[in-house]
Amino acid sequence: MALNLSKRERYSLYTAIAVIFLFVFSSFIVSPYLDKKKMLRRTIKIKTKDIEQMLAMKSEYQVIQKKADISRLDFASRGSGFRLFSFLDKLAGEAGVKDRITYMKPSTSGNKDGQYKISSVEMKLEGINMEQLVSCLYKIETSKKMVYIKRLSIYRKGELKRTVDAVLQVETVMIL
Repeated sequence: MALNLSKRERYSLYTAIAVIFLFVFSSFIVSPYLDKKKMLRRTIKIKTKDIEQMLAMKSEYQVIQKKADISRLDFASRGSGFRLFSFLDKLAGEAGVKDRITYMKPSTSGNKDGQYKISSVEMKLEGINMEQLVSCLYKIETSKKMVYIKRLSIYRKGELKRTVDAVLQVETVMIL
């Protein structure tokens, strides 16, 4: 069955076939390929961000792990017989303020799971000069015994206000 088409009709038919072929080719081959490529690029960006986040978290974890190791060593170095009250009494003697201690109130509080307890001592120093106070605070804060000052109140005292009274609350964590 031969179709007798004029030259113009054949060109129109060939053009229509070419357009249909290009449409099918772009719809079923090119477009899915480009969509897949776009999706893969987006996935690569997301995965790259995830990897960067994981690397940042890894380095943060390593820093925390190092600090935890240092803390474990500091806890181990202070010995099992460490008592905050006697430690502060000794430090006050070294700082030259032992005779200025009005009172020392020890207390402890534990957590619910019982792995550690917080030992604290409230200590009042009366009639000390600023150099003595700074020396005492420095010795407490720079000791390797995992001790820190939670609260500090300073009051001026005397006619010339050269001396101060100070109330410190010092804490440490005791591992059970």
